[in-house]
Amino acid sequence: MTATPLTAHAYDRPAPAFRGRIGGDARSGHYAVPRRYRLHLSTADPDGLRIAVTHSLLGLDTACPLTFLPAVPDCPDGGHASLRPLYEASAHRYRGPALAPVLSDDWSGRIVSTHGPDIARDLARRFGGGRPSLYPCGTEARIETVERLCRRAEHAAQLAGDAQASERERADALDGLLDALGGLEQQLDDDVHMAEGQLTAADVDLWVTLVQLDTVHRHHLDAAAVQRIAAHHALWARARRLTAHPAFGAHLDLDGIDRRHRARCQGLEAAGSAVQILDWAAYATEENRTHQR
Repeated sequence: MTATPLTAHAYDRPAPAFRGRIGGDARSGHYAVPRRYRLHLSTADPDGLRIAVTHSLLGLDTACPLTFLPAVPDCPDGGHASLRPLYEASAHRYRGPALAPVLSDDWSGRIVSTHGPDIARDLARRFGGGRPSLYPCGTEARIETVERLCRRAEHAAQLAGDAQASERERADALDGLLDALGGLEQQLDDDVHMAEGQLTAADVDLWVTLVQLDTVHRHHLDAAAVQRIAAHHALWARARRLTAHPAFGAHLDLDGIDRRHRARCQGLEAAGSAVQILDWAAYATEENRTHQR
């Protein structure tokens, strides 16, 4: 399967430059082979954090080596200099930023994908071999519901804190954010896809979304809005429990997230910046702290 360059979209960063997929067998071109692929990512980036947690839950350190990148890219265009050779080998006369995350193919020296959600899904679905399933049988529809609600929450949170949006637009976005959080809380109440004792892809998406809300988006919301977000107690209780898990807490680079946010953000800081919802570092176990970079 060939990685296809994509065109840009309307979000705050360029579209993924490549979107190849890992298939189920050799006919797909890219298929799961131990040590064939390598991940390049920063855990300060939400896509990178999602992939890193998935990678740890599956125990893929040997099967798919991981290279960590700095929280703040080192190129003026927002890319990483270390990724430039991969991009140039994968697209003739590539002139865009060399963005992370990247799943590369060591056999060809080229990029398979730069699309974070696809990378996480392919790791979970294609690298089996007795590893825990993050998409247990019968739960995929509910997991997809959680993923959709998380994307809605993240998009609404960004608009709710956008100083260039109108007051009405920000208010509507906040309502959309709270509605999405309510939907996520209902999914927790159903306790099917996020079953006690069985972590799934839904837990990863939920946790990364809540990390972003409290460490990034909160800084551009007013205090009353942050308090309404914090009132979804079941969600934040879940976030505390997940943070104590080594696969989650070990990758929580709070300083890196803050530096990346400050390097990228051009918005105004609001009163919500002073209303932290969780003390994330306090919920990481001692084992997690010893693994943090």
